Amino acid sequence: GTMKVLRGPKNVLVERTLTSSGVFLLQMGWGDLGALGEPSKETPNLDQMAAEGMLFLDFYTASPLCSPSRAALLTGRLPVRNGFYTTNGHARNAYTPQDIVGGIPDSELLLPELLKKAGYTNKIIGKWHLGHRPQFHPLRHGFDEWFGSPNCHFGPYDSSERPNIPVYRDWDMAGRYYEDFKIDLKTGEANLTQLYLQEALDFISKQQASQQPFFLYWAIDATHAPVYASKQFLGTSQRGLYGDAVREIDDSVGKILKHLQQLGISENTFVFFTSDNGAALISAPKQGGSNGPFLCGKQTTFEGGMREPAIAWWPGHIPAGGVSHQLGSVMDLFSTSLSLAGLQPPSDRQIDGIDLLPVILQGKLIDRPIFYYRGNELMAVRAGLYKAHYWTWSNSWEEHSKGIDFCPGQSVAGVTTHTQEEHTYLPLLFHLGRDPGEKYPLSFASEEYQQAVEHISGLVQQHKATLVPGQPQLNVCDQAVMNWAPPGCEKLGKCLKAPESDPKKCSWPH
Repeated sequence: GTMKVLRGPKNVLVERTLTSSGVFLLQMGWGDLGALGEPSKETPNLDQMAAEGMLFLDFYTASPLCSPSRAALLTGRLPVRNGFYTTNGHARNAYTPQDIVGGIPDSELLLPELLKKAGYTNKIIGKWHLGHRPQFHPLRHGFDEWFGSPNCHFGPYDSSERPNIPVYRDWDMAGRYYEDFKIDLKTGEANLTQLYLQEALDFISKQQASQQPFFLYWAIDATHAPVYASKQFLGTSQRGLYGDAVREIDDSVGKILKHLQQLGISENTFVFFTSDNGAALISAPKQGGSNGPFLCGKQTTFEGGMREPAIAWWPGHIPAGGVSHQLGSVMDLFSTSLSLAGLQPPSDRQIDGIDLLPVILQGKLIDRPIFYYRGNELMAVRAGLYKAHYWTWSNSWEEHSKGIDFCPGQSVAGVTTHTQEEHTYLPLLFHLGRDPGEKYPLSFASEEYQQAVEHISGLVQQHKATLVPGQPQLNVCDQAVMNWAPPGCEKLGKCLKAPESDPKKCSWPH
């Protein structure tokens, strides 16, 4: 961490040796920011954050959906290593619905657990998504405080087939979505983002007052279907309800950054904004985000599913207005945050993230590949400007015929396939500089193709030779493990009776 000396009140020298860090993780698409070309220009605060910091244009998540990408961010490891995948089917996207039996294994080391060694206080606000049974609780995995929920705000449920999702305050539930924390599905009104904003402001104030370095993980979910926004933002966007939610998030980010500045700690706080997957186009256009020029969206390993908006902000350290073409990953936030705290990543396991500080502070470029996984399969690899697809699949004909479409309005013959197509021997190759939309595969016969594929194949062989997959956590589902009686339910009179345990293989159609 950098050594900063701040002048405190009455010119007392206050030494703060550690840089606090904040990660804002949202469910937004690459094309949702004005700074990245969204035509309605409704994200002035995020655009300003980018103007004051560094915008990463080639930044990726580790998986095209929520739970595995969050597990990757907090462990610095690919989901296939940390267990956040399924072997129930080939190349299937699995996450943590209420009936999932698995979650983050105790053997994984999470970023907040490691930051504790340097005296950090850690808070998660919003969606955890790394398992909801008691052994997977965030306060057992390095966080000191939590306000938010273990799963997504689906519902409302009837409490007999399935319970509504709990909202936690630290160890105990504070109520349930739709019951105590209202979400109006007709109007889209909910004041959750305001609650999450206030939690963030209060936590930052408290840490500043006690001179504690902190890690804040602000993982809100307003842009996840069913989309919501609070009353003052409803109907204010040109983009409908999704745009209202984006405007409220943008406003909140602006307030948090301003708060850091007013408290005089912005130069000691590294802030990173990104997303856990591309915008979900299945609910487009009514509740769909934008992935800009990229192909498809959430659930797919095309660029629209995995390339994310990303901004690093650290006034006084990061030169304003920077733009980087560094290939980055959410897993890098693990290594970068440890580096800010003066800590080394654990040496007893494979870490997939890299320290981005040389990139952010000195404008360096580090050569590294990006691996695009879907479940247990390596679907594609990017090196430099080339991306090779070893498998293509958007979703099955059966699901597609039910109206589930991850690539609405975008069909590229032989690319957005509805059967799983293997290209191991002749990968489909795209040059993302000339063709960011993955529309024009390079000719197999060209020298350019042969050189690029030879290079990428070497990287794949190296990667697979050292890959030890973790125990898959997302294989078994059981209605008995749902949120029937979460910790703290007795005090609120909110405990529900769980059915008999009946473990089954989970079915993952995507």
